[in-house]
Amino acid sequence: MSLRRQLLLVSLLLLTLPWAGCQFLRETESTLRHAQVIALEATAQAVAASFADQPHRLYPDIARLHETPEPARSLYASAATAPIIVDGYADGWPQQWSGEFANHQGDGTPAFRYQAATRLGRLYLLLAVRDNQVVYDNPGLSPEPNGDRLILRTWLDGKRQEYAIATAAPGDVRARATGRRHPGVNPGQIQGVWQDTREGYTLELQLPLNITGNRLGLHIVDVDGRGSPLTAGNFTPLEQTAPPWLIYPPQPLQQALTAFSEPGRDLAVFDKQQWQLSAVHAASSDADAGDAGQRPFWLLRWLYRRILSQADIPPLPQTGADGHMAADELASALGGNIASHWYRENGDRQRSTLSVAAPIRHADAVMGAVVLRQNSEEYLALTDRAFSKLLGYSLLATALAALGLLGYASLLSWRIGRLSRAAGKVAQRGNIVTEHFPRSHARDEVGELSRRFANLLEELRGYNEYLQTLSRKLSHELRTPIAVIQSSLDNLEADANAGEQSVYLQRAREGLDRLGRMLTAMTEASQIEESVRSDMLTDVDLVPLLHQIVPAYQSAWPDYRFNLQCDTETAPCLASPDLLVQALDKLVDNAVSFSAPGGAIVLSLTDAAGSWQLAVINHGPPLPTHLQGQLFEAMVSLRDDRARSGMHLGLGLYIVRIIAEHLGGKALAHNLPTGDGVMMALRLPKGGL
Repeated sequence: MSLRRQLLLVSLLLLTLPWAGCQFLRETESTLRHAQVIALEATAQAVAASFADQPHRLYPDIARLHETPEPARSLYASAATAPIIVDGYADGWPQQWSGEFANHQGDGTPAFRYQAATRLGRLYLLLAVRDNQVVYDNPGLSPEPNGDRLILRTWLDGKRQEYAIATAAPGDVRARATGRRHPGVNPGQIQGVWQDTREGYTLELQLPLNITGNRLGLHIVDVDGRGSPLTAGNFTPLEQTAPPWLIYPPQPLQQALTAFSEPGRDLAVFDKQQWQLSAVHAASSDADAGDAGQRPFWLLRWLYRRILSQADIPPLPQTGADGHMAADELASALGGNIASHWYRENGDRQRSTLSVAAPIRHADAVMGAVVLRQNSEEYLALTDRAFSKLLGYSLLATALAALGLLGYASLLSWRIGRLSRAAGKVAQRGNIVTEHFPRSHARDEVGELSRRFANLLEELRGYNEYLQTLSRKLSHELRTPIAVIQSSLDNLEADANAGEQSVYLQRAREGLDRLGRMLTAMTEASQIEESVRSDMLTDVDLVPLLHQIVPAYQSAWPDYRFNLQCDTETAPCLASPDLLVQALDKLVDNAVSFSAPGGAIVLSLTDAAGSWQLAVINHGPPLPTHLQGQLFEAMVSLRDDRARSGMHLGLGLYIVRIIAEHLGGKALAHNLPTGDGVMMALRLPKGGL
């Protein structure tokens, strides 16, 4: 990866600035949330305390506060927000039904569903009755209702009142009193419309709320010509007790609750059975959060909401058509504890709402709860503008820093690339050319590096020139004494008669031979280096190659024992047979030099971690520790005056290393674990064949 890309990646760390800003906003938002919880809990407690000594506001009939609840039989009527037209159709009603009742035969078949609502002191009822065969009332048969009908049971002055609603045909209907009629009630006030449907019929009624006595019973009689009619409802005709309770929002409670309403807050009161008694839905305060022209761009607001959104919170619970609401905070408040909970608004995952419930106590007992709700826009509007500024400044700082780093990285990359290209042009056909190498005057690390490279290359150029002329200088310097020795020996040989002169003659000859071998070895080393670089590699199997050369070594050195250890039948390798044999010759010659006559010299071939290890092992003096890493360098030799070879310049193992590197391997040497010998080896990559 280039330096420019590396610095560009490093510049991504600058993104921690917006991240840190977002974390700060999260902390600020958390603090505002906590403050909102405290404020809303205090408000809910204040509202609850205002109703503590007024149980009649929640319970128009205080007897309901002390009776055992019957949620399955009680009827619930919500507060209608618009006028209801009584026409026998469900157009003006919600789609959800408040409840349903099965027939009294006990087979679980639903008989009718109902909805109820109150408005301006009147009670509205909508019943959807299932009836396979509608039997209308026939006034000619009897004065009492004899067809399908509805029985209403109320409770006034401690006495029950019953009213029957039947009709001879679809259309307008009025109630008729059955039994003793209360003198203050006119049955004609109970009126409605009967409409047939595919499943049976619907009955929509309206009546004064005060004639119910806060209790209401519904009883459907289905006459199908059978022996006994089917009945369904929340009471039976044989019951002599008061009908079930009619639960509805009391008007005094609604008026008192309206006094506590504020923009952006919803307020509701529930009784101890979790029936919603009253609710105030205030207008949203979004319009008051600020002028539209001063509010941040919608995309920034969306991004801010996404950062602060809480995906793990549940949806906001609502009061059902049956008047109940399943909320944890409400259950806790009815248990006597104030509680709060965050919800996400239905249909908007980015908006959250805080719901707080506080208990309403009376006579050391909980008689209801106040539920106060407020959405997150109230405090999110405070930080919208701060977030937009923070995000803008952070992105601007990040962009400027990234551009600065990119420019600096480009300049630095260009300087290093220029230095790299200049270094690549230094070596030309074995010569070192430093005339055009740039020597920077900058005072930074790259400038210092270029100056040190220039100094190093200058020294290397001088050393290279010295090496190139060394052989010629040595050849020139050595040939002169050789010629002198040669001429002296010739003269001495011509006059040599005495025994002492023959000794001098022999020594001169040996010195002459030594100088000649020195020149020959130096020339051979130079020629081998050039030949190795130009030698072509072919596929070679090392196993038959070793089987051929081991007998040759035994013939060349009959005073030593040569053994071959081979763990494989075939050993393919990409190499040069001539170079391999030449390297083995050097290793074997080295092993013979340090072994005693009659000693064993082992040639082994093993599989060493994906490579072939071709080793020569001899028993003799171990390698010195300080020279084990330098044996394969030029002009390094361990032979002393007692060595069996007359002249060694330390070029043999150096040639072995050159051959090994040319073949893609390496040369290595170390002492045997027993400490009585040395192993030198070539490690060659597998391949070929």
